Amino acid sequence: MTSRLLYSEGAVFLVPLRDGGHARGVVARADAEGVVLFGYFFGPLLASNVTVPLDDLKPEVAALRVVFGPIGLRNGEWRILGQLPAWDRSKWPMPDFAMRPPGRKAHLVRYSDTDPTQVEAQYPIDDDGGLPSDSALGYGAVEIMLTKLLGGDQADTGNVGNKSSGL
Repeated sequence: MTSRLLYSEGAVFLVPLRDGGHARGVVARADAEGVVLFGYFFGPLLASNVTVPLDDLKPEVAALRVVFGPIGLRNGEWRILGQLPAWDRSKWPMPDFAMRPPGRKAHLVRYSDTDPTQVEAQYPIDDDGGLPSDSALGYGAVEIMLTKLLGGDQADTGNVGNKSSGL
C-alpha cells in the first residue's frame, strides 16, 4: 500500500535551526517515491513561525540548494506551510553541481530535471564557478548547515527555544 505524500514540488516548509529560529525551504524536485528531494533554502533567520512570508522566495536568492532526505517533513519536525502561489517548476531549475574529489580535478554533475537521483552528465571542469557541492544531506545535516549559514548561533531569535532532538 502506498501512502500519500504530505509534500510535492512547490511545497514550502519551515526548518527549525539548531540554535533557535527557522529557515524556509521549497521542494523543487522529488523522485517518484518522494525519498530523494532537491530544494532551495532561504534566510533570513525567522524568529517566529507564526507569520511566515512566502512572496519573497526566489531561487536566485537561496542560501542553500541541495539534494536532501524527507525525514524532517515526514516526521513533522519540518512544518509544511503550503504551496508556493503559482508554482512554476521551470522557474525553479535543477542546477548543475560540482563534485570536488580531494587532489583531483572538479567534475560537473548534471541531474535529470525530473528526477534528482538520475545523473544525466558528468565531466571534468577547470573551474567550478562556485557551483553547489554534489552531495545529499540528511535532514539533520540540512538543519546544521542552515544554522551555520544564517548565523543562528549569533542572531537575535527571541524566545524560540533550542532544538533538542539529534540527527
